[in-house]
Amino acid sequence: MSSENGSRRSLVIGTRGSQLAMWQAEWVLARLQEVAPHLSIRLERIQTSGDKIQDVPLAKIGGKALFVKEIEEALLRKDIDLAVHSMKDVPSVLPEGLTLHCVPRREDPRDALLSRGGWSFRDLPSSAKVGTSSLRRQSQLLAQRPDLSIHMLRGNLDTRMRKLQEGQFDAIILAAAGLKRLGWAKQITECLSPDICLPAVGQGALGIEGRMDDLFVANLLDSLNDPPSRIAVTTERAFLARLEGGCQVPIAGHAALDGQRLTFHGLVASVDGRKIIHEKISGPVEEVESLGVTVAERILAAGGDKILHEIYDQA
Repeated sequence: MSSENGSRRSLVIGTRGSQLAMWQAEWVLARLQEVAPHLSIRLERIQTSGDKIQDVPLAKIGGKALFVKEIEEALLRKDIDLAVHSMKDVPSVLPEGLTLHCVPRREDPRDALLSRGGWSFRDLPSSAKVGTSSLRRQSQLLAQRPDLSIHMLRGNLDTRMRKLQEGQFDAIILAAAGLKRLGWAKQITECLSPDICLPAVGQGALGIEGRMDDLFVANLLDSLNDPPSRIAVTTERAFLARLEGGCQVPIAGHAALDGQRLTFHGLVASVDGRKIIHEKISGPVEEVESLGVTVAERILAAGGDKILHEIYDQA
């Protein structure tokens, strides 16, 4: 492990062991090596509960927090110095003593359709078998195409793509960001418009987490932080926190900056897609968190609270 701040010569980065997670952690390692070539930096692979349980929907086993729990525990034990996460896996409330030090520049936040027949979303055959592990995606796809047959799809990106190629599905939905990071953009049949499928909170962004009192790591990560991405993600996470949402609830949110104005679009849906409530708002960038909270309040007042209660009562 690293020594104290003044004389530290090494860092340990914690990450999941999937191909995408390793790519993301290696990217961060390379950027840090550029700004601090004197540091010895290594990766520590940590298997999470979410990686171990592959045959049950995330909504039934505790949600996406299962992809970060063991890594956060390693941070608190000081076994690692920082952790690289896919931001959409990070719960809106962090454990005491931990913080998000950095949000690098965001990749494409959209969802991507991959289909065996080269079909676009609108052209998928009736009753086409579509794979996704996300209730958010399921509800929005069914709202647009109630004729589709949505089935659970778990596993890493390469596992999911293999299942498509083997003919287990007619199409699958994945995050465009992961495919692009791994050089698989050519496999994408169509990037879905947010009008069809609004992205998950934080989708396409990385979150680099560390201990609040670790100023050495905080200062080191300053160079990787991308203010527009951080602002957008902060708005989305404020929305999620107000709704107290997890992945067992179809919640979506996406913020975008245009100069000093921020536009945020949030959504809550029933699992079957028959009820969808969405709100959009624009405002000055200084109101970053309040814009997300305002949209959440409006959605709750418009009936989103009933949708959430029905889903939680059935969980």
